[in-house]
Amino acid sequence: ASLPVWFFSQGLQFPRLCATREALLTKECCPPWEGDGSPCGTSSGRGFCQDVEVPDQPDGPQYPFSGLDDREKWPLVFYNRTCQCAGNFMGFNCGDCKFGFFGQNCNERRESVRRNIFHLSRAERIRLVSYLNLAKQTVSRDYVVVTGTYREMENGSNPLFADVSVYDVFVWMHYYVSRNALLGGPGNVWTNVDFGHWAPAFLPWHRVYLLHWEHEIRKLTGDMSFTIPYWDWRDAQECEVCTDELMGARNLQDPNLLSPGSVFSSWKALCSRAEDYNNRGVLCDAKEEGPLRRNPGNHNRALVQRLPTSADVEFTLNLPNYDTGAMDRSANMSFRNTLEGFGDPQTGLGNSSRLGMHAALHVFMNGSMSSVQGSANDPIFLLHHAFVDSIYEQWLRRHTPSPSQYPESNAPIGHNSEYHMVPFLPLHRNREYFISSKDLGYEYSYLLDASKLPYPPSTHTHTHTHTPKSKFLTFKNKKTNY
Repeated sequence: ASLPVWFFSQGLQFPRLCATREALLTKECCPPWEGDGSPCGTSSGRGFCQDVEVPDQPDGPQYPFSGLDDREKWPLVFYNRTCQCAGNFMGFNCGDCKFGFFGQNCNERRESVRRNIFHLSRAERIRLVSYLNLAKQTVSRDYVVVTGTYREMENGSNPLFADVSVYDVFVWMHYYVSRNALLGGPGNVWTNVDFGHWAPAFLPWHRVYLLHWEHEIRKLTGDMSFTIPYWDWRDAQECEVCTDELMGARNLQDPNLLSPGSVFSSWKALCSRAEDYNNRGVLCDAKEEGPLRRNPGNHNRALVQRLPTSADVEFTLNLPNYDTGAMDRSANMSFRNTLEGFGDPQTGLGNSSRLGMHAALHVFMNGSMSSVQGSANDPIFLLHHAFVDSIYEQWLRRHTPSPSQYPESNAPIGHNSEYHMVPFLPLHRNREYFISSKDLGYEYSYLLDASKLPYPPSTHTHTHTHTPKSKFLTFKNKKTNY
């Protein structure tokens, strides 16, 4: 960590200041706040260095091991003391503000609005693409990613970390939370485990992920008004965002690649070869692995017939129970499981032979997006998950669940209410994000009251349409049937 202290701002996942031999051996991640030089800004009352408390509630039977995987009882394998922040302060050194708060003392409350990508002006679309590309090309000054297990690090005395870009920190995080458990040796893995999918924390985890991603872009660009736009894919017949002006059109020479007219065609993927890592019994080494791949619509039709419809979304929203049964992919009449895509959006029955809702979009993209561990390589991931999050938000508002609807125990490992989300530092518990986005400082344009809209309400109605309603939408007219 030879960079000046002020570089190390606040966010997620292995701050450089905690990726040292000393920090790993002492198991303490309490970096100084640059404002006063004290650990966690203690001298200024921002926070304190405290022992991490992890819950002892039982997990479900899906993962029958203990003491095997670095993600168990997160983050205790790596650190047992971290910063716990006071008031509206947040971050691994309490130098940041909680979501929705701004200003030097974190006492300015602001509501951000995430908007439909097709309602952005041309200048806003150009800015979005340039911000994404800047994040992809800029090495993260704040964070590094882990490339070996704690055991391979000789219990911390031989740190194994790598530099990656701001964007790729998030690619790695999505890989790490969903990777298979290594049981030791080539090909020896446990596949029925995922600390961010297939169970109740799927929606809270991705909510925090998007909030941190937004925060990192704001920090990188200085644009505090930046929000992730969403792609409303209800009733879509094709990948409407796959244009060179947005997320990249199809390459005419090779349908599995992106058009050379898109900046994203030059992007390189990482952590996208799950089978290879499993065969070798290793973690992703965070090295480049070839170009982004995508071939929307030419997917396995036996798995996914079509993109989700408005009726699918409405059926899902009407399910009153957040999660049910074993709280995994078998859950019946579960809002979470149906939205995630393993419950049938016409019957609500789990373990569906066809994937729907969230999962259907991933499979439809037929490339980097279609592997769980590598899906965040494709920037469409962000637009997609922003819309999934908006459906989660609609459900929370429609059903106003009590906090007790979120399971305290017996969910698959990583998903109980008090479990710390893997691999976030600062620490977030799952239950803390089973609340309205309004309490986290953001809103969706199509969920705003019509009277509050700063533009004509007709472009933000609840009924979805694919008919262009403004001069910015005309390029959507060009339809392709796959």
